[in-house]
Amino acid sequence: MAEAVTITAVEGLGEIAACDDLAALLAERLTDARDGDVLVVAQKIVSKAEGRSIDLATVTPSARAVELAETTGKDARLVELVLSESSEVVRAVPGVLIARHRLGFVLANAGIYRSNVPGEDRVLLLPLDPDGSAEALRAGLAARLGVALGVVISDSFGRPWRNGVVNVAIGAAGVASLWDRRGEADRHGRLLEMTEVAHADALAAAAGMVMGEGAEGCPAALVRGASAPAPPRPASSLVRPLEKDLFR
Repeated sequence: MAEAVTITAVEGLGEIAACDDLAALLAERLTDARDGDVLVVAQKIVSKAEGRSIDLATVTPSARAVELAETTGKDARLVELVLSESSEVVRAVPGVLIARHRLGFVLANAGIYRSNVPGEDRVLLLPLDPDGSAEALRAGLAARLGVALGVVISDSFGRPWRNGVVNVAIGAAGVASLWDRRGEADRHGRLLEMTEVAHADALAAAAGMVMGEGAEGCPAALVRGASAPAPPRPASSLVRPLEKDLFR
């Protein structure tokens, strides 16, 4: 019988500040972790530990940022940061600014948030290299705990044609982020031709049920019993290349 999947909140982390040793803080609370478990960590605490917080008072908006701010009703300083983090503005309408982040993610405000960030005018940017951040965290935990964990860095994204947000993987290490099942047979012997499973996204979404989206104060969760029989791949493998984007 397959092992039951469990999701356990990692509690008691408190507020994370720049230069905090995130691996050490998490290791103190993961003494029961086992090989094959996957730690899902909210992007915000990774960004905070990496010093990706910016005071809007230090930002001077460009003419383009001012123009988009007038269209969307957003703070021009925030819009300037969105432009600096993005390769393309996908949509700008009142109340909404969708951008393609330099890492390929398409999301509101290029993933720049004010929620759960101390300071009236401070905002938080995504990590510079989420897959690299996940690998560093995985190595740090292995050194302290002596176990081989997978690590997923998650963020909440909206989705085209669906209301609401859900956690997805923006960084991963030691995890089959994209599980290619093409060529396998289904129960009737037919070969799967298109099936690629966004396994890291599924882990992130599952962990989100205990991590929460508001004031829960639980930015990490340990998932057990949900490993995929496939080679590890980074979360960047989940980003659809522009040439295969059929909805532009």
